[in-house]
Amino acid sequence: MKKTAVDLFCGAGGLSRGLVAAGFDVRAAVDNWPRAIESYRANFPGHSHLCGDVAKLEKSSFRQLGVPSELDLVAGGPPCQGFSVQRIGSDFDERNQLIHEFARVVRDLRPKTFLMENVPGLLGKRGRPIAESFIETMAAAGYSVTHRIVDAVSLGVPQVRRRVFFVGYLSSEDGLFSFPQQSTAKAISVSDAISDLISPPADFLPAPGDPLHRRTKMSPKNLQRLALIPPGGGFEDLPVELRVDCHKDGADKIGHRNVYGRLDADKPAVTITARFDSFTRGKFAHPVEDRNITLREGARLQSFPDSHVFLGTQEEIAAQIGNSVPPTIAEAFGRSLLDLIEKLDQSHRKETRVQSAIG
Repeated sequence: MKKTAVDLFCGAGGLSRGLVAAGFDVRAAVDNWPRAIESYRANFPGHSHLCGDVAKLEKSSFRQLGVPSELDLVAGGPPCQGFSVQRIGSDFDERNQLIHEFARVVRDLRPKTFLMENVPGLLGKRGRPIAESFIETMAAAGYSVTHRIVDAVSLGVPQVRRRVFFVGYLSSEDGLFSFPQQSTAKAISVSDAISDLISPPADFLPAPGDPLHRRTKMSPKNLQRLALIPPGGGFEDLPVELRVDCHKDGADKIGHRNVYGRLDADKPAVTITARFDSFTRGKFAHPVEDRNITLREGARLQSFPDSHVFLGTQEEIAAQIGNSVPPTIAEAFGRSLLDLIEKLDQSHRKETRVQSAIG
């Protein structure tokens, strides 16, 4: 029988898609954004899904969704904006508390394993107290916990995307979990991922048969700027008079070096964010053409297959894509977690035989 899983903060289903590909049976998924749940439902009509606040869900809520009493995995990526190194202002962000809610659900459901994904900032100044509290809470609940920062490009995603992954399992034995083995092959480039796509129509209509592959309108000024930016370049390649006022002093003083930038076809993409549909927010212009990358191209760079459905407006779909765990990453971790669960099951069977012999 397939191992069972629950996907918290599921978004449009990037994590679920990878876990299913690895061989998991995702019994339930939860997110509080209705539009993301619509996309999730379109991709996984057979899964139980709920649009709701994880903080308000009790064990009984999951039982009603069909989650079994013996569960193999709880996985999820609580919102990470509060830990972002680019965030300004107070260190407090109420969304940060959702990591504690993730821990509460794990304690309630008692899965054999858990997987939590977040930005590396969780290990930094803003997030470290919460990360340490999370680890202590899970250890007190009987879980051995390990974590590592993993770059998506090392696991076959055409994108530089560093994220921290926490894995826990119900055993006091250290070293049972092996993180996915990094690929030794050449990194997948932007060109590898999107060069087969046709240029989207100039009239801003979607390409035939693909509603996600369409241009976004740009101002004449931004078109003028983009024409001067080379592959892999950013706003510092512009003459000072063409820069927006806040960029005139250069990146050494203001940071944000990659905004108003263009992808390099021969390298992996930069991190795809929730606003990748605008080159003013990062290196999100096409490597050759004077346009932003399309939603389809962004989804490809996140390792989504073209068959994955996204519903909503341009901005809503960009956010769903950019906030997702890349399915290729999820599948790699899913396979490693299946190996871990098999070790736990073998240990349990051995203990049962010993107890039976003693009895």
